[in-house]
Amino acid sequence: MKRCISAGQVGDFPYSPAVVAGGLCFVAGQLGVGADGELADGLAAQAEQALRNLEAVLAEAGGTLADVVRTSVWLSSYDDFEAMNEVYRRFFPSEPPARITLEVARLPLGAVVEVDAIAVLEAR
Repeated sequence: MKRCISAGQVGDFPYSPAVVAGGLCFVAGQLGVGADGELADGLAAQAEQALRNLEAVLAEAGGTLADVVRTSVWLSSYDDFEAMNEVYRRFFPSEPPARITLEVARLPLGAVVEVDAIAVLEAR
């Protein structure tokens, strides 16, 4: 059985911001889009907003950032790797999840960073 989380959806696209199944929460890629629907300006602001959005979707699913076991970070330029890490460290200060970071040609809405995650929700 799966449970789809719809809170935090950006645009009218055919996806769920998160799906909970088998004690795991699979969070779709989060962009640096605020509640106003606008993309934040610059890498640091987008990374922070994307991680706040990730945190909010997890909360809706019944989890926290401490439950995250794996993230994927997609950057439009690997030159932003260190700046992204500065923001990322604030959200995962100790025992960070396993992570993959990739450079891609383009991200949705002209974003410069996107973050997805897998969290263990343990019988929630």
